Amino acid sequence: MSQIDVLNASQTRGSVVAVNKVLKNTYMLLGLTLAFSALMAFVGTNAAPMNIWMYIIGLYGLLFATHALARSAWGLLTIFAFAGWIGYGTGPMIGMYMSTAAGSEIVTTALGGTAFIFFGLSGYALVSRKDFSFLTGFITAGFFVLLAAVIMSIFLQIPALQLAISVGFMLFSSAIILYQTGQIVNGGERNYILATITLFVSIYNLFMSLIHLLTAFSGDD
Repeated sequence: MSQIDVLNASQTRGSVVAVNKVLKNTYMLLGLTLAFSALMAFVGTNAAPMNIWMYIIGLYGLLFATHALARSAWGLLTIFAFAGWIGYGTGPMIGMYMSTAAGSEIVTTALGGTAFIFFGLSGYALVSRKDFSFLTGFITAGFFVLLAAVIMSIFLQIPALQLAISVGFMLFSSAIILYQTGQIVNGGERNYILATITLFVSIYNLFMSLIHLLTAFSGDD
């Protein structure tokens, strides 16, 4: 074996080790942040609903802070703060649903559906090892379409538009899960904090969209 072959083999092994490390750290951190978010949601089930603007400001503030600090240990602190903020802010709504039999069924079904979609998409990306970079255009266009739809929904209280937004977020989040997992597997994403927060937000959007859809179709909207 020539020195070039040895060097190429060494680089390949190094790349595989780096990818596996990012995958391990990402899924470990994702599991911990989801568990912490669930704990904070439980703590907040009996709390008064948070002011919507305070919730949004806190959410985006912590999101931007996590992106800014993702390459330092402080990024771990901000991503847990972000997960806890989302959990506590969602807690009152979860508590309202869980107080009724129909609501409990909706939450349970939404959790199961979210897990099924996430593990199915992640499993496919991990096994196929495909490059999903072709989804970049769809994700970019989807972001602006959803942003416009959300702004419209503030002024136009149209039930069909709300349903369309929920479906849109499900498709958007599913594309991001495929894209982000593909990036990790193919070595395009080496920062596990950034990978984790991207997947966390996608899971949250899937869960909330399923709750809205199930509520609408159950007649309890």
